[in-house]
Amino acid sequence: MTGWARKRFWAEATVRPEGAGFGVALDARALRTPGKAVLSVPTEALARAIAAEWAAQEGELRPALMPMTRMANTAIDRVAVAMPEVVAEIAGYGGSDLLCYRAEGPAALVARQAQAWDPPLGWARARFGADLSVTRGVVPVAQPAEALARLRAAVAAHDAFGLVGLHDLVAITGSLILGLGVAEGWIGADAAFEAAHLDEGWQAELWGEDAEAAEARAARRAALGDAARFLAALSPGLRALST
Repeated sequence: MTGWARKRFWAEATVRPEGAGFGVALDARALRTPGKAVLSVPTEALARAIAAEWAAQEGELRPALMPMTRMANTAIDRVAVAMPEVVAEIAGYGGSDLLCYRAEGPAALVARQAQAWDPPLGWARARFGADLSVTRGVVPVAQPAEALARLRAAVAAHDAFGLVGLHDLVAITGSLILGLGVAEGWIGADAAFEAAHLDEGWQAELWGEDAEAAEARAARRAALGDAARFLAALSPGLRALST
C-alpha cells in the first residue's frame, strides 16, 4: 500500500498582511503550519520567498524543496514555545567551538587553520568582547565564563525566526562564532562552510573524496546556504550571505 501524497490544489500563491507580519495565501486560503497556526512571518521578503516555494511546486508537493517554509514552520510551531531551551542549545556550542581546537601537526595544516580560524575569533573578540581560548589536540579546554555569557547574550538577542536560522548555521559548522558571523553578515555562507570543513578538505586533498562523501558535503553546503538566505530575508538590509 502506497502512502498518500499531497498534491498541488491551488492556482496562485500570494503574499498578504497577516497579524503583525506577513502571510501567504494559496488562492483565498491562508497558509498554515503543520501545527495548524496561520503562518505569519516578520518580513515581506521572507513571505515572498515562502510564496515562491509554493508557486514552484508542481504535481506532488516536495517539502525538501521548501526550506524557507520548513524553517518558518519550525519557528512558529516549535521554537517560539521553547525559546530558553533553544538559546541554551545554540549557545552551548561556544564551550566547544570548532575554531578553538587546532591540530598539533603537520605544520601546513596548523598554518592553514590559523589563517582561516584566527580572523573569526578576532571578530568575536571585537564584536562581543568574547575572548575564547585556543588549544591543540582534542583535550577539552574550559572557556572563560564571561566570554560564554557574552556569546549567550548574542544568541538570545534573536527572535524565534532568527534562532531557527542561527541554529542551522551553528549546527552545520560546529562553530558558534562562524554561525554568528554569517548571521551578522561578517562572513559569507560559502566561506564559513570552507572554514568549518577545513580539516575534511585537507584529508580530501591527501586521500581523495568518494562520491558518497562528496554528496553529503554538497547537501551540508546547500543547507547552510538555505539558513543564510532565511536570515537574509529576515534582515533585508543585510548584505548577500552566499559568498
